Amino acid sequence: MRYRPSNSALPADPDQPRASGWATIAKVAPYLWPPGQKGLRTRVVLAMVALLISKLIAVGSPMLYKGAVDALAPTPLDAGWLVGIGAVGLTIAYGLARLMNNGFQQLRDAFFAAVGQRALRQLALETFTHIHALSLRYHLTRKTGGLSRIIERGVKGVDFLLRFLLFSIGPLVLELLMIAVVMLVLFDVWYLAVIVVTIALYVWFTFAVTEWRVKIRRVMNQQDTDANQKAIDSLLNFETVKYFNAEEREARRYDGAMAGYEAAALKTQYSLAVLNFGQTALITTGLVVVMVMAAVGVQNGQLTVGDFVMVNAYMIQITMPLNFLGTVYREIRQALVDMGEMFGLLGQAPDVTEKPGAVPLRLSGGHVRLDAVRFAYDPEREILKGITVDVPAGQKIALVGRSGSGKSTIGRLLFRFYDVSGGRLTIDGQDIRDVTLDSLHAAIGVVPQDTVLFNDTIYYNIAYGKDDATREEVEAAARAARIHDFISMLPEGYQTQVGERGLKLSGGEKQRVGIARTLLKDPAILLLDEATSALDTHTERGIQEALAAAGSGRTVITIAHRLSTVVDADRIVVLEEGVVVEEGPHAVLMARGGRYAEMWAHQQASEGQAEAAQ
Repeated sequence: MRYRPSNSALPADPDQPRASGWATIAKVAPYLWPPGQKGLRTRVVLAMVALLISKLIAVGSPMLYKGAVDALAPTPLDAGWLVGIGAVGLTIAYGLARLMNNGFQQLRDAFFAAVGQRALRQLALETFTHIHALSLRYHLTRKTGGLSRIIERGVKGVDFLLRFLLFSIGPLVLELLMIAVVMLVLFDVWYLAVIVVTIALYVWFTFAVTEWRVKIRRVMNQQDTDANQKAIDSLLNFETVKYFNAEEREARRYDGAMAGYEAAALKTQYSLAVLNFGQTALITTGLVVVMVMAAVGVQNGQLTVGDFVMVNAYMIQITMPLNFLGTVYREIRQALVDMGEMFGLLGQAPDVTEKPGAVPLRLSGGHVRLDAVRFAYDPEREILKGITVDVPAGQKIALVGRSGSGKSTIGRLLFRFYDVSGGRLTIDGQDIRDVTLDSLHAAIGVVPQDTVLFNDTIYYNIAYGKDDATREEVEAAARAARIHDFISMLPEGYQTQVGERGLKLSGGEKQRVGIARTLLKDPAILLLDEATSALDTHTERGIQEALAAAGSGRTVITIAHRLSTVVDADRIVVLEEGVVVEEGPHAVLMARGGRYAEMWAHQQASEGQAEAAQ
């Protein structure tokens, strides 16, 4: 049984690193001023100008409202400037001011839209690229459904966070300060004192309750991720579910995860109700106190009716951004939770990286050598124990042995999914740790036991072996893989859809498509990782012919379970418990009567019994 790393790498796991709120803001903030992009920076400046104009208009509008009211209800305190404009003119001016306020807000959003969308695109690309750069160890333990939900939530939070960092907190404080100055100048310090106390209590209450709600939101996200992961995992294993009549079992698992999400979501809704009611109570209390003070001032003849209306307008104007503050802070904190998981994922360093100054691999035939190679997935269990294997350029070498002997591990080390923990692995005399990963991967073609195809056409899946491959090259690769005739007989030919993971094709057809894809890549080294072990004998013979043609002129390393498929190898290396116990051609090993001969006799007896049973 092959070892699989047990540690989970899913960022939604509570034990996994998650970027803090301030760290997340620090990573997002540079997108507000994109380096080297003058056009986007100009848009940011224009958006800020539109924002400032809208705030100035918003603070001045209630004064026009006051003038209109006083013109309709003249008092000895009337201002002379009311006479020339009149109630109708002031009312129209008030309406125009409100319209201009909204217009500049929309203009601000229009200017900033390109900045936000570009940031979203860049961060999404960065995340996608980083996930592909993570090691095989991560991808063997990841949960696809949960991972996709983390990325989706995180990327969606980018535009929101950028927009509200720029247009909410700072502008809100500016507007409140401007209104406070107006209240102090036009009225007295007690009005300002009530407003300050109201705002302070409101902010304290909002932040305290929101912090409590953020913890509930984090739990809700984890439950959402778990439910989504279970759903996708079950759908990916649709056939297995059917084979074991497990539809109800899967439904129970999914419903259990959704029950956890439901409980967390209800807590979120209940806490929102508490927050909204508390905010309304504080704001209403402050509003009533200020309006009572203004009403007393009107009764005493110190203020006009217009002043009373203006105070009311300013209090409502304060109420709106304060309500907005609660929403903004809550949404920013929730966005930081969502994005923190994604940035935690971005913070995971790949196990395998290029050395500084790594150079492209220089191929001169494809001579592969393992020199005293040691490796362990877990320090307590060593898989390869100092093995030495030499694969001359252009030869076919087979690696055989029991499951767990280290055969497939050698293939993974060669492709540098992992790094050796001892010894060295070279290609044409160059340590693969000293060369670039792109050049190393370009030199090696892999045909795995289970070829997984994209949910696209046969043409796309074959052409995937080479970027910008021509039609002629794709068909030539298909012919070499002995699948062109089969494709030509299909109603849609090369445009036939293969389905999810290629499930519309048989095992042999998928393998041939995989071989064609690898041939199109045209690698110097061909790695066949038990490429036929899952196929029937008739299909295997056809695939073997295609593989033989594919290996012509290349260095071929075959990892095999079925010994009958490697009798033509130039040399067979027998592994057992991470060491080489025998090596040589088939005939020599059979004549020696050692471990290989025992394995051969056992397999022949098993196949004979199977044929007799049929």
